Amino acid sequence: MDHYAGIDVSLKSSAVCVMDASGKIVREGSVGSEPELLIAWFQGLPAKPVRIGLEAGPLSQWLYAALREAGLAVELLETRQLKEAFKTMPVKTDRNDARRIAQLVRVGWFRPVHCKSLAAQEMRALLASRTLLQSKLNDVEMHLRGILRGFGLKVGETTRVRFAIRIRELVFGHPMLERIAAAMLPVREVLLREYKAVDTQVRQTARVDARARLLMSAPGVGAIVALGYVAAIDDPTRFKSSKAVGPHFGLTPRKYQSGETNYDGRISKLGDSSVRALLYDAAHTILTRPIKGGALKSWAAKLARRRGMMKAKVALARRLAVILHRMLVDGTKFRFETPTQAAA
Repeated sequence: MDHYAGIDVSLKSSAVCVMDASGKIVREGSVGSEPELLIAWFQGLPAKPVRIGLEAGPLSQWLYAALREAGLAVELLETRQLKEAFKTMPVKTDRNDARRIAQLVRVGWFRPVHCKSLAAQEMRALLASRTLLQSKLNDVEMHLRGILRGFGLKVGETTRVRFAIRIRELVFGHPMLERIAAAMLPVREVLLREYKAVDTQVRQTARVDARARLLMSAPGVGAIVALGYVAAIDDPTRFKSSKAVGPHFGLTPRKYQSGETNYDGRISKLGDSSVRALLYDAAHTILTRPIKGGALKSWAAKLARRRGMMKAKVALARRLAVILHRMLVDGTKFRFETPTQAAA
């Protein structure tokens, strides 16, 4: 008889449950959240499970890769789907979570999640670090501007280089403000230096990455958008159709139909929010900047006049996601002219 297993991962230990095809629990236990410990636990079973469920999370990709390498049939399960399934449990514990995961794997009611490659994970970590440094640098600058504004001292428009000079000019003669500036400006200098270093590394990576350079031939797509998209897609062949990329990033409307009720809602906003934001920024650039966009920009401009700028940007972001995926699959650069225009 086939056996199925579920793992509920925590930082220190993981709850594991194994059940047979009839739903009877065969074995349960708590194992340290280390690949070698989990592998040894499963290898000690009388029969190897035909499928092991593992909820997607911070440690899941690391454990998934090791369990796969050991020959175990492990699957990453979508977190949102498990969350809805767990709502039916009156008592939620790690042990019950492992049981429910094993049950879902047994009946096949789960949606597998792609486990990204190590290179994609490293790139996402680099981009996330850049975003964090940029955010904290902006927080420090806005904090200084806000404090000085309360004393009638207006920083006004300035540059990255002159910002510190301008702050020191304004706080001169105010002992308390001088003390605050002396504490905050060195922090800003460190953040600015490290942000520039990480930003330079990101752009150097984009120059040597063939897939990123390919995507950068499209309008509105720079180094950040290209690398973020490549890291999120990872393996383009995992999508049966390029049209599936739009729903994957939550850029298609929700649908609700029940009896006489039938309507389309706003976009679902499922999937990777950072990539969705990057695609929206690219669409904003295409529609608001004087750049060459070809038929794609003309289509979006007509839609903006008919439906409004906001909806046009979202629609353009979805179409751009589809086009970029097709470019990765075919290995072709962006065509600014349609086939009919090229033939003419």
